Amino acid sequence: MFISVLDLFKIGVGPSSSHTVGPMVAAHDFIGRINEQAFDGETLQGATIHCTLKGSLAYTGKGHWTDRAVALGLHGYLPAGLVDTDVQDLVAQLWRSDRIELDHKRTLMFNPARDIVFDMGKPLPQHPNGMVFELRSGEDTLLFSGTYFSIGGGFINTLAEIDQLQAPLKFAAADSSTYPFDSANALLALADMHQLSIAHMKRANELEHLDESELIAGLDNIWRAMRTCIESGLATDGLLPGGLDIPRRAKGLYQSIKNKPETANINDWLCAYAMAVNEENAAGNMVVTAPTNGAAGVIPAVLYYFVNHEQGTQEQVRNFLLTASAIGGLIKQRSSISGAEVGCQGEVGSAAAMAAAGLCEVRGGTAQQVENAAEIALEHHLGMTCDPVKGLVQVPCIERNGFGAIKAYAAASLALRGDGKHFMPLDNCIEAMRKTGLEMSYKYKETSLGGLAVSITEC
Repeated sequence: MFISVLDLFKIGVGPSSSHTVGPMVAAHDFIGRINEQAFDGETLQGATIHCTLKGSLAYTGKGHWTDRAVALGLHGYLPAGLVDTDVQDLVAQLWRSDRIELDHKRTLMFNPARDIVFDMGKPLPQHPNGMVFELRSGEDTLLFSGTYFSIGGGFINTLAEIDQLQAPLKFAAADSSTYPFDSANALLALADMHQLSIAHMKRANELEHLDESELIAGLDNIWRAMRTCIESGLATDGLLPGGLDIPRRAKGLYQSIKNKPETANINDWLCAYAMAVNEENAAGNMVVTAPTNGAAGVIPAVLYYFVNHEQGTQEQVRNFLLTASAIGGLIKQRSSISGAEVGCQGEVGSAAAMAAAGLCEVRGGTAQQVENAAEIALEHHLGMTCDPVKGLVQVPCIERNGFGAIKAYAAASLALRGDGKHFMPLDNCIEAMRKTGLEMSYKYKETSLGGLAVSITEC
């Protein structure tokens, strides 16, 4: 299988890759498909767009700003294009509008407060993050429709696509890669056969689809965005939006560490960096899916620490991201990175495994040690639920990224102290995560119906 590092790491906006980024992309796709239809102005006179959010998108969509994302997408916006935009002001403008402008001077009626429905009933059977878009005439006749699924990390599938695939993903064929692998065991066998690092093989696979200049520019842009996100978070304080009145803490923590660096340890630095990212995410600002928005702080924190405290080079940054994406692609293919499917083990757990693998690689680890590092980090997130309070990506999500970064760093260090031989293969650990997610109650899979989300009243 092949999934590009530039697809797995995407620059966008918070607070959620599956509940904000994915729905925005889906809405943008749907409006594009309407534009392609041969509807004339008379047929569309008085026509209205409706969107029904299903499953987890309905339960936590308000807190994850899913309705705002849908409105933005239908008006032609995409996440990457909003990085330097005042999204709050733009959303306010859209909420005062009652129409969407199509091409060829055609218009549709659309009022987000009226035409986006949070359906708390039974989710669609294919995936817990479903959306149904409908274009209806002025007489309420169905003219056109589309069903989409936001499958984690900002990826979407249509109904036709998800029904055709064993796993809800779009991959290039395995034989399109120089070093094709669909499991960690296959990856290790290739590394042993060719005596190459995981980063080297992943880079070669990428170059089958991209020019080297495109790949390097893409990797450097990802790292630049991650670094900017951390530094923005470290410089900003105040309350996070959403109604919980959660104060930003990364800036204060960072200042405390800098004022007394002799009292700080690696855990302090990693938490400050990771929390800075997820506070930016919670505020709806620019982040990189790594591999999701809810887990966006783990990989940048570990990488930022490596660069700033261990003098990591730009080439090592690229190798880190390539290695991390190789592991993330395996997890996404063989299990899931969606909290609505498998809980937070699929988000922060996956991010920690990716970060551990990347750090182990750039610190000189063998392919076997890299695989071991990823397994250690993922293993110690198994069973982690996704139960955000009030459906906001704040409690426990922000702190959880700090702890994910700490576990990732510890996993890489532990793996480097060994020879790569270990009892539990990464493939088996990924399968355990998948099965645990299947057996986990829907209350703990991004619905805010269990766990911490319903315990706040007892505090």
